[in-house]
Amino acid sequence: MLFKSTDLNYSGRILPWIVLDIIYFPLWWYTKGFFKVITGVGNFLKEQEISLGVFVWLKNLFKPMYGQHDLAGKLISFFMRILQIIFRTIILIFWLIITLVFISFWLLLPLAIFYAIYYQIV
Repeated sequence: MLFKSTDLNYSGRILPWIVLDIIYFPLWWYTKGFFKVITGVGNFLKEQEISLGVFVWLKNLFKPMYGQHDLAGKLISFFMRILQIIFRTIILIFWLIITLVFISFWLLLPLAIFYAIYYQIV
């Protein structure tokens, strides 16, 4: 026996939910799902900034390293911190670009899929 009577009964209950999920998917993808992605990306960038410590380096820019308060110690500390800030900011910008590419991919993926389906049908 291919189908039982309970299979047809449950399929009659499940089919409307499947249709509603298919209709609701684009709305979710561009609203609630997008806000979840934005929140995740924001948290990721905050963690990267904490890991790199760019603002800590900026805050301590004019403080001498290792407690050396002579002119040479202050100059060396200043320029080393400037280099650290520059390189760490470049790394943070790299992560920002990667996340922007990910967000763009998130926004364009359903459109690309619908276009591919349309192209296959036509």
